[in-house]
Amino acid sequence: MLSKAERTKQHIIVKAAPLFNTQGYAGTSMSDIMRATGLAKGGLYGNFESKDAIAAAVFDYLFQQLTEAIVAVVRPQSTAMSKLLAITSFYHNYTLTPTIAGGCPLLNSAVEVRAGFPHLQQQVSKAMRETLHYFERILQLGIDQQELRDAINPRKEAELFYAQIEGAMVMSRATGDPRLLNRMLEYMRHYLLQELAR
Repeated sequence: MLSKAERTKQHIIVKAAPLFNTQGYAGTSMSDIMRATGLAKGGLYGNFESKDAIAAAVFDYLFQQLTEAIVAVVRPQSTAMSKLLAITSFYHNYTLTPTIAGGCPLLNSAVEVRAGFPHLQQQVSKAMRETLHYFERILQLGIDQQELRDAINPRKEAELFYAQIEGAMVMSRATGDPRLLNRMLEYMRHYLLQELAR
């Protein structure tokens, strides 16, 4: 059971998460967090030393939420190919109906860390590496189970797979056209089935 202090910290993180993920780090003030949590400034600083500390905890929380949502659709699949296809289905219409309010926290944070918020850089980099490694393991599983061609490079294919998803989300958001993401996902499904499968 969580202590009162731990429950308060979790309350702050949960309430601040949609603010950071929709408004961005620069666009979220301590006053915004105070309103969302119903806590006075002393209540926030009694649990977190700074806005940076709240943002760090929020990023970890959001990444965990995203990871759990992806794993929930991947785990029931029995083959590597069905796992990869499940990931493409997970992101279908993601710019319209994201699992997390504000969209992909990795994408959102990656944009901000390059815009002058280096304190998040290490966390975002680590999360990206973990995500790529997850995709790479699925691809390697496909090779090991002789579902995918031996000649493919799991690391390179994982990078291509993830870059296409994230890039298509950027383009869909920038243009306001969710069909762009969905077309890329359909292309990825075709690529997986026609180019990588045995």
